[in-house]
Amino acid sequence: MKFAFIIDPISRLDPGHDTSVALMEAAQQMGHEVWITEASHLSVVSGKAWAILERVHLIPVELVEGRWVVQQPWYEVGDRTFQPLESMDAVFMRTDPPVTVPYLYATYILDYIDPAKTLVINAPRGLRAANEKMYALQFTGAIPETIVSPDKETIRKFVESKGSAILKPLGNKAGEGILFLEPSDRNFNSLVELSTLQGRIPVMVQTYLPAAKEGDKRIILLNGIPIGAVNRIPTGKEFRGNMAVGGRVAETEITDREREICTQLAPTLQRDGLIFVGIDVIGGYLTEVNVTSPTGVREIDRLSGTRLGYQTIEWVAEESRRNSKVIST
Repeated sequence: MKFAFIIDPISRLDPGHDTSVALMEAAQQMGHEVWITEASHLSVVSGKAWAILERVHLIPVELVEGRWVVQQPWYEVGDRTFQPLESMDAVFMRTDPPVTVPYLYATYILDYIDPAKTLVINAPRGLRAANEKMYALQFTGAIPETIVSPDKETIRKFVESKGSAILKPLGNKAGEGILFLEPSDRNFNSLVELSTLQGRIPVMVQTYLPAAKEGDKRIILLNGIPIGAVNRIPTGKEFRGNMAVGGRVAETEITDREREICTQLAPTLQRDGLIFVGIDVIGGYLTEVNVTSPTGVREIDRLSGTRLGYQTIEWVAEESRRNSKVIST
């Protein structure tokens, strides 16, 4: 089979950390062709989505004494070719957030792939629908008390009622711009004004969960089913557990409560074509639903001895074969 991955420039990826590389590596090891492109290399020609594609060959990482060892160079790319994305069996949209206007335009181009011929992961309509902060709000039985507002007084009243809260910009990633708010902080007004651009854009404010000190769990879901998890624990004076800001990762299990949350999410994720998803859970509460390029596979595999990339590619290949059988009949 042929798999295309829409990624950021491959030279900027970290093969020992990035889930995109884990997926590409698994596809290659399972005998599939792996092609790469970038969002800026997409076009619509004669009513079909096309891309400038490069065949890539990866040197797989190796797990040595509990860490991933990377050979250099770790990849080789072939000549470029311009071809319709429907020539691929599956296309993975794995461009990192933030979701900008060019990102949205790329999803519009991906709409011109016939889903009966080529599986797109995740579906462009789902990527547009699922702001990674706002999407969680529909699961009221799973989330902590939350408001979304650009209004400083509304935010202050909420924080005063809770004693403390976490402010999250709606469009950022990797913990960027997340603030711990207390009503007694003399910088409170300034922090809210900076985050809302003087009341022009809304932000999410959630009640602070003390369990955050014990970790922010990333759970990977495949077609709505949880397949692995890693706990990200804040270090030093940092209250955020994100790996990008130095959070320590630790092996963990998926609890019954977390499985209940996944069960709540599954029908909606499947409806929206969100096949490969990473959710964040703190103290039994859903805090985010990550759909653009969720990460964590390398850490889960390293700590738990799993092979989530292989599991994902196997599912995608089987789904693609099922689509082909439907077309042929």
